[in-house]
Amino acid sequence: MKKATLVISLLCLFSGYAAAAATSPEQEVAQAVDHLTQAMLHKDIPQLQALAAENLTYGHSSGNIQDKKAFIADIETGKSAFKTLEMQNQKITLSGDVALVRNHFSAQALKGTEVVPTEIENFQIWQKQKNGKWLLIGRQAFRF
Repeated sequence: MKKATLVISLLCLFSGYAAAAATSPEQEVAQAVDHLTQAMLHKDIPQLQALAAENLTYGHSSGNIQDKKAFIADIETGKSAFKTLEMQNQKITLSGDVALVRNHFSAQALKGTEVVPTEIENFQIWQKQKNGKWLLIGRQAFRF
Protein backbone atom coordinates (compact mmCIF):
# COMPACT_ATOMS: atom_id res chain seq x y z
CA MET A 1 0.00 0.00 0.00
CA LYS A 2 2.83 2.40 0.87
CA LYS A 3 4.57 1.67 -2.44
CA ALA A 4 1.39 2.38 -4.38
CA THR A 5 0.89 5.66 -2.51
CA LEU A 6 4.50 6.62 -3.19
CA VAL A 7 4.18 5.82 -6.90
CA ILE A 8 0.92 7.77 -7.20
CA SER A 9 2.44 10.72 -5.32
CA LEU A 10 5.47 10.77 -7.60
CA LEU A 11 3.30 10.59 -10.71
CA CYS A 12 1.16 13.47 -9.49
CA LEU A 13 4.25 15.49 -8.63
CA PHE A 14 5.93 14.96 -11.99
CA SER A 15 2.75 15.46 -14.01
CA GLY A 16 2.34 18.80 -12.20
CA TYR A 17 5.85 19.82 -13.22
CA ALA A 18 5.19 18.80 -16.81
CA ALA A 19 1.96 20.81 -16.90
CA ALA A 20 3.67 23.84 -15.38
CA ALA A 21 6.59 23.58 -17.80
CA ALA A 22 4.40 23.41 -20.91
CA THR A 23 3.51 26.90 -22.06
CA SER A 24 1.22 27.82 -24.90
CA PRO A 25 2.23 30.35 -27.54
CA GLU A 26 -0.30 32.78 -26.00
CA GLN A 27 1.45 32.43 -22.62
CA GLU A 28 4.85 33.00 -24.27
CA VAL A 29 3.58 36.19 -25.92
CA ALA A 30 1.95 37.39 -22.69
CA GLN A 31 5.27 36.83 -20.93
CA ALA A 32 7.14 38.78 -23.64
CA VAL A 33 4.65 41.68 -23.30
CA ASP A 34 5.13 41.62 -19.52
CA HIS A 35 8.92 41.61 -19.88
CA LEU A 36 8.72 44.58 -22.26
CA THR A 37 6.42 46.44 -19.87
CA GLN A 38 8.74 45.83 -16.92
CA ALA A 39 11.80 46.81 -18.98
CA MET A 40 10.13 50.11 -19.93
CA LEU A 41 9.14 50.77 -16.32
CA HIS A 42 12.56 49.96 -14.87
CA LYS A 43 14.73 51.31 -17.74
CA ASP A 44 16.18 47.86 -18.43
CA ILE A 45 17.98 48.72 -21.66
CA PRO A 46 19.52 45.27 -22.30
CA GLN A 47 16.06 43.70 -21.97
CA LEU A 48 14.56 46.30 -24.33
CA GLN A 49 17.33 45.56 -26.84
CA ALA A 50 16.60 41.85 -26.56
CA LEU A 51 12.81 42.18 -27.00
CA ALA A 52 12.66 44.71 -29.87
CA ALA A 53 13.28 43.65 -33.45
CA GLU A 54 15.90 45.58 -35.42
CA ASN A 55 13.20 46.76 -37.85
CA LEU A 56 10.78 47.84 -35.07
CA THR A 57 8.27 50.55 -35.90
CA TYR A 58 6.96 52.08 -32.67
CA GLY A 59 3.99 54.43 -32.97
CA HIS A 60 2.88 56.78 -30.19
CA SER A 61 -0.64 58.10 -29.61
CA SER A 62 0.71 61.54 -30.55
CA GLY A 63 1.41 60.27 -34.08
CA ASN A 64 5.18 60.18 -33.55
CA ILE A 65 6.76 57.06 -35.05
CA GLN A 66 10.14 55.76 -33.92
CA ASP A 67 12.56 53.03 -34.87
CA LYS A 68 14.19 50.72 -32.32
CA LYS A 69 17.08 53.07 -31.61
CA ALA A 70 14.85 56.10 -30.93
CA PHE A 71 12.36 54.11 -28.85
CA ILE A 72 15.11 52.76 -26.58
CA ALA A 73 16.91 56.12 -26.43
CA ASP A 74 13.76 57.78 -25.08
CA ILE A 75 13.55 55.20 -22.28
CA GLU A 76 17.28 55.41 -21.55
CA THR A 77 17.36 59.22 -21.34
CA GLY A 78 14.13 59.44 -19.36
CA LYS A 79 12.22 61.24 -22.10
CA SER A 80 9.78 58.33 -21.75
CA ALA A 81 9.67 57.47 -18.05
CA PHE A 82 7.07 55.93 -15.81
CA LYS A 83 6.21 55.82 -12.14
CA THR A 84 3.72 53.01 -12.87
CA LEU A 85 2.96 51.08 -16.04
CA GLU A 86 0.46 48.29 -16.67
CA MET A 87 -1.03 46.60 -19.69
CA GLN A 88 -4.66 45.79 -18.91
CA ASN A 89 -7.50 43.89 -20.61
CA GLN A 90 -5.06 42.12 -22.89
CA LYS A 91 -6.21 40.06 -25.87
CA ILE A 92 -3.77 37.96 -27.90
CA THR A 93 -4.56 36.59 -31.37
CA LEU A 94 -2.13 34.23 -33.06
CA SER A 95 -1.66 33.84 -36.81
CA GLY A 96 1.24 31.50 -37.52
CA ASP A 97 4.44 33.06 -36.21
CA VAL A 98 2.74 36.43 -35.63
CA ALA A 99 0.88 37.53 -32.50
CA LEU A 100 -1.48 40.48 -32.48
CA VAL A 101 -1.81 41.99 -29.02
CA ARG A 102 -4.37 44.57 -27.96
CA ASN A 103 -4.31 46.02 -24.48
CA HIS A 104 -5.00 49.12 -22.45
CA PHE A 105 -1.82 51.05 -21.56
CA SER A 106 -2.35 52.48 -18.08
CA ALA A 107 0.50 54.52 -16.64
CA GLN A 108 1.62 57.36 -14.49
CA ALA A 109 4.13 58.89 -16.88
CA LEU A 110 6.85 61.21 -15.63
CA LYS A 111 7.55 64.54 -17.33
CA GLY A 112 10.37 65.85 -15.18
CA THR A 113 8.90 65.78 -11.67
CA GLU A 114 5.29 66.01 -12.90
CA VAL A 115 3.19 62.83 -12.88
CA VAL A 116 0.93 62.58 -15.93
CA PRO A 117 -1.87 59.97 -15.91
CA THR A 118 -1.82 58.16 -19.25
CA GLU A 119 -4.70 55.99 -20.44
CA ILE A 120 -4.42 54.88 -24.07
CA GLU A 121 -5.08 51.81 -26.17
CA ASN A 122 -2.20 49.82 -27.52
CA PHE A 123 -1.75 47.46 -30.48
CA GLN A 124 1.42 45.41 -30.65
CA ILE A 125 2.71 42.98 -33.26
CA TRP A 126 5.08 40.26 -32.11
CA GLN A 127 6.85 37.73 -34.33
CA LYS A 128 8.28 34.40 -33.27
CA GLN A 129 11.85 34.09 -34.48
CA LYS A 130 13.60 30.92 -35.70
CA ASN A 131 15.23 30.61 -32.26
CA GLY A 132 11.75 30.47 -30.67
CA LYS A 133 11.95 33.94 -29.14
CA TRP A 134 9.13 36.48 -29.59
CA LEU A 135 10.21 39.97 -30.72
CA LEU A 136 8.20 43.17 -30.92
CA ILE A 137 8.09 44.27 -34.56
CA GLY A 138 5.35 46.89 -34.38
CA ARG A 139 3.40 48.97 -31.92
CA GLN A 140 0.75 51.65 -32.31
CA ALA A 141 -0.92 53.49 -29.46
CA PHE A 142 -4.09 55.50 -29.88
CA ARG A 143 -6.38 57.60 -27.75
CA PHE A 144 -9.89 56.37 -27.15
